Amino acid sequence: MTSKTAIVWFRQDLRLKDNQALIHAVQNGYKTIPVYILDDGNAGEWKMGGASRWWLHHSLNALNDSLDGKLVFRVGAADKIIPQLIKETKAEAIFWNRCYEPWRIERDKKIKAALKDDIEVETFKDFLLWEPWEVLKEDKTPYKVFTPYYRRGCMKAAPPEEAKPAPKNIEFSTFKERGKLDDLKLMPDIKWYKTMEKTWTPGEKGAAKVFKTFLEDGLQGYKEGRNFPDREKVSRLSPYLHFGEISIRQVWHEARAAGIAQHAERDVDTFCSELGWREFSNSLLYHFPHLPREPLQTKFKKFEWNKNNKALQRWQKGMTGIPIIDAGMRELWQTGYMHNRVRMIVASFLIKNMLIHWHEGEDWFWDCLVDADLANNSASWQ
Repeated sequence: MTSKTAIVWFRQDLRLKDNQALIHAVQNGYKTIPVYILDDGNAGEWKMGGASRWWLHHSLNALNDSLDGKLVFRVGAADKIIPQLIKETKAEAIFWNRCYEPWRIERDKKIKAALKDDIEVETFKDFLLWEPWEVLKEDKTPYKVFTPYYRRGCMKAAPPEEAKPAPKNIEFSTFKERGKLDDLKLMPDIKWYKTMEKTWTPGEKGAAKVFKTFLEDGLQGYKEGRNFPDREKVSRLSPYLHFGEISIRQVWHEARAAGIAQHAERDVDTFCSELGWREFSNSLLYHFPHLPREPLQTKFKKFEWNKNNKALQRWQKGMTGIPIIDAGMRELWQTGYMHNRVRMIVASFLIKNMLIHWHEGEDWFWDCLVDADLANNSASWQ
């Protein structure tokens, strides 16, 4: 009979399959207390926007179902809540998967330092294929340009590990004070999200279905097809990857296998390089933590941006009078998503034509995108 108890702290890994922290707890014979903490205070200005909160609510609901209703919900500063939970549950260990936003790194270091003398604390690589410190130039400095980062760095580093199946027979702790999903108050008061509900199914099962559809219908012809917004040739996996509802290792290896089986090697190489952009963005954020607000090219610090709220609102509402811009911005508002090529067009228009500060676009995307991701959003707007 298992006697040891471990907290598994869920973050951007809302799934059972190939979840490194969860698998470690189960394989090492711990009774498990799965926990999710909504920590807006430590997140500061980067607390989740409206569309992300809608997604998170449904994703946590799906995860809780997968965990037989045993997920513990808490709201507040994780660095205060976790020690309290350890006290209440008498847990001997805590495991979590690493995240890379600067505010999370700072908070997690503080938690780890406070706990390491009292209980077992272990963290795992789960969100990325390569850690930011694993892919560096020969002089041990970080890459600032994607192609050498991916070709010389990632492609010559150790290949990603294979994905592991979901653990069987998770033994849960009898801890009763679980709280409720509704305590997080993630759902907006105004039901503007109704069109998003028709577009998406958050959660691990929704992610598996979207990925399967992409492999069967979208992978062949991806290299060229992804450049055309009117074609169904994109994976639409970005929100599922952001919330960790599907393993990045699973996506990498199964896409590779499908590409070989379909004789679509060029297509899968292009798709994997897009996953490489996700890795690159996280590497930039890790090595340059001011990326979300400070220009990487310092010459832009003194650029005189145009302050024009009326023009900004026309852009936000899709009322510029330019069809491709307006279609993209209306798609964003209605679905929480925009085709990548259209994202580039609307961003370029805001910055280079309207001369409005990229922070304005970054903030609007942060609130409206279901796949709002600090690394991807910051790096792309830069």
